[in-house]
Amino acid sequence: MEHLENKEISLVVGPRQAGKTTLLRHLEAILQEKGEKTIFLNYDLDSDRSFFASQTELVAKIKLAFGENRGYVFLDEIQRKENAGLFLKGLYDMNLPYKFIVTGSGSLELKEKIHESLSGRKRMFILGPVSFGEFVNFRTDYRFEGKEREFFRVEKEQTRKLVDEYLRFGGYPKVVLATALEEKQAAITDIYQSYLEKDVAAFLRVEKGDSFSKLLRLLAYQQGQLVNYSELANSVGISQETIKRFIWYLEKTFIAERVYPFTRRRREIVKSPVVYFTDLGMVNLACGRFGQTMDGDVAGLEFQNLVMQTLKERTVADVGTVNYWRTKGGAEVDFVIDSGGDPIPIEVKYRDLKEANIPKGMTSFIKKYQPERAVVVNLSYDKEIVAGKTKVVFVSVGMLVTEG
Repeated sequence: MEHLENKEISLVVGPRQAGKTTLLRHLEAILQEKGEKTIFLNYDLDSDRSFFASQTELVAKIKLAFGENRGYVFLDEIQRKENAGLFLKGLYDMNLPYKFIVTGSGSLELKEKIHESLSGRKRMFILGPVSFGEFVNFRTDYRFEGKEREFFRVEKEQTRKLVDEYLRFGGYPKVVLATALEEKQAAITDIYQSYLEKDVAAFLRVEKGDSFSKLLRLLAYQQGQLVNYSELANSVGISQETIKRFIWYLEKTFIAERVYPFTRRRREIVKSPVVYFTDLGMVNLACGRFGQTMDGDVAGLEFQNLVMQTLKERTVADVGTVNYWRTKGGAEVDFVIDSGGDPIPIEVKYRDLKEANIPKGMTSFIKKYQPERAVVVNLSYDKEIVAGKTKVVFVSVGMLVTEG
């Protein structure tokens, strides 16, 4: 809302069906209530596509609606337009009295060429699936909005049920809104197939589609584990370079993300990344366990992925990065927030901890780096202790969501 008054293009990107069009329609309604002039054009609609043929034709359409007066122009699914970045750059450089709000699923065209062409001309907003905190507010009918900390502290059993539900189904809006398991299954399957058929097919040759799907499934099974490009290449039957390119596609389409190692010392792993996914429902569908109750190591990795999503959400506006830490001797910490100064190690335990025992890997990290703060995320236990110069905070996932 604040950026609507800025001349820069407001560029909203994110995975398919995360709610970008819904967001634009909501903004449009707010502007119309204020008496502002708006126009909404969707490249996916045959009736609108002709106006995207050239900048001249689009400007003519806008002028017909606004004249020379200020107005708000919503352009949806712009990534389907060839050379979309140059197209938007040209519109911006015309210095028109119009504000452009643009969306598109995270295709390579949108993330790369548009990003390069619009340097200094846009602000990018990333809209992901519903976060765990948003999911909890929705599932509790917003009765505890603004009082989430109290809810998580008092309603530990309900919190656990909500965690398990989120781990099973993820946060795509259509999936969250569906009530029956069959409806949720149909919704996530449609999202998955649309992604493969529309987003991926636009960048890969048809014969590579099966290889891409197989890689996605393998990575889903291996989420949170070190990526071995050689093993993946042998399993899928394609080259290591193609494996790396496919993973890059997954990142640029907001399906998955590589987390790289934190290292400032020798004898620490410095190359191999770990892959996490944007949505847990997508992971579970790829693994054939969507909607199933999980426990053991599988649930632990899913919970770790949830924490990763939360950490990324909390650090997205900062210059810091989310990394992991592992030594060649086997000591490891799930995540490290690195802002260039004092690192924050974060260990994840899918358990209801009863006492403040510092994990071995974190003990090794504290000994090496003596950070000011360390965090152990678990299901329900909240406590602070001191280890040497380090304050170790044991925090439940609910507190992590509300406090950051």
